[in-house]
Amino acid sequence: MKFELSDQTCLTWSGDCLVVGLSEAAIPLSGSLAELNDRVSGLLQELIDEAEFTGKAGTKAVIRVGNGVRKLGLVGLGAADSLNADTLRRAAAAAARLAKQEKCTSLGLSLPVVDNDPALSTQAVTQAAIEGVTLALHQDDRFKSDEADKGKTTLETIHLLESQGQDTSLEAAQAICDGVILARELVSAPANVVTPETLAQTAQEIATAHGLELEILEREQCEALGMGAYLGVAQASDLPPKFIHLTYKPAATPSHKLAIIGKGLTFDSGGLNIKGAGSGIEMMKMDMGGAAATLGAAKAIAQLKPSAEVHFISAAAENMISGKAMRPGDILTASNGKTIEVNNTDAEGRLTLADALVFAEKLEVDAIVDLATLTGACIVALGDDIAGLFSDHDDLATAIAQAAETAGEKFWRLPMEEKYFEGLKSIVADMKNTGPRPGGSITAALFLKQFVEHTPWVHLDVAGPVWTEKESGYNNPGGTGFGVRTLVQWVSAM
Repeated sequence: MKFELSDQTCLTWSGDCLVVGLSEAAIPLSGSLAELNDRVSGLLQELIDEAEFTGKAGTKAVIRVGNGVRKLGLVGLGAADSLNADTLRRAAAAAARLAKQEKCTSLGLSLPVVDNDPALSTQAVTQAAIEGVTLALHQDDRFKSDEADKGKTTLETIHLLESQGQDTSLEAAQAICDGVILARELVSAPANVVTPETLAQTAQEIATAHGLELEILEREQCEALGMGAYLGVAQASDLPPKFIHLTYKPAATPSHKLAIIGKGLTFDSGGLNIKGAGSGIEMMKMDMGGAAATLGAAKAIAQLKPSAEVHFISAAAENMISGKAMRPGDILTASNGKTIEVNNTDAEGRLTLADALVFAEKLEVDAIVDLATLTGACIVALGDDIAGLFSDHDDLATAIAQAAETAGEKFWRLPMEEKYFEGLKSIVADMKNTGPRPGGSITAALFLKQFVEHTPWVHLDVAGPVWTEKESGYNNPGGTGFGVRTLVQWVSAM
């Protein structure tokens, strides 16, 4: 499959399948759309009438035409005044799926451009379209035995109409998709394939391919740094922990110095507080969704070359059960000297993040963002499609929220209610690792806050959106790569 940037329009392009994006305001037809209707002998209007097509977002319809175009398709864009990059990204995904369903080899895609809106300029529309098509057609069939079905699609060429000369948007979109697909495939792979060592090897591959710096701290080095919280989680597994520190540095003096931390539990059994039947233990391969997004962002950022220096960090480990496992009631000492009474071994992600946050702050960065599949409580609060955002730093929280809106990823800011920390207080240590059940995602964020002293920091609880069971927008069942686009957009805007 390849993309062609074309100066042709929907009136001049010929090929297998032409798909046009229509907003609700585009009906009744006028201007070039009325001309297109004439070109196809009135079949465009016939399609609108028979399918009762109104331009509502997410709708699509197709008809056989002829006259240089075998199939003509429509995808709805919704209200014209709510048009944004993600609307176009989703429309492009719908167009690609429609062309694939119709067994077309070529697709001509026409989406609207708003010249006086930078978010909907030709370059922005082209980039959104490429992202939508690429991500919608990505198939993760690595573990299927039927070779005939692997990567099966007839769609060979996508012509992006009225977009000639936008090579930079093509390169940017492909870099971002590289990162999202990497994150998807890391999350979707089982825990016997993606281990802490695998995450370290992935970081090495990114570093080698793009000239980044890489530091992998082994268990002994982590012990020397006093990472007792992280190593307490890792101690039961036969697989050694890997503390990953991957660094992108721009050629010139960096505009900012940033850190992105991803929770990297490649499997979470719950430890001695083992996850029982119905707990979703079989899905705990995705408990490294934060690390996957971090490495995916690293792969994209290394290609896009923004002006900020970025440190990508993950304390990778397994949370397993053995005679070496940490016990409920054990007290761990983190690398900043704070002590933690473990009252639930299944609240392990925050323990690994604690030492990662301390490590990141010692780098004297300007801002820290962590991503973690941290709490089921966040899914209860926000559902499967929306991630939680926690921060005491309004400017940084606003910057992340704006980046997410541009990227088309949904976050909702939740409160850092300080009085809830009372539920984390321990009689025998500085704190416990879990508090009462109510407000569980908030107390988890308050726990992490104890390991960041001065640096502006945002915690993103992405437990819901990193995985989907159904096709939706440009996501397919499995890992979604959630968080990559927001991180890339945030770093690029710095």
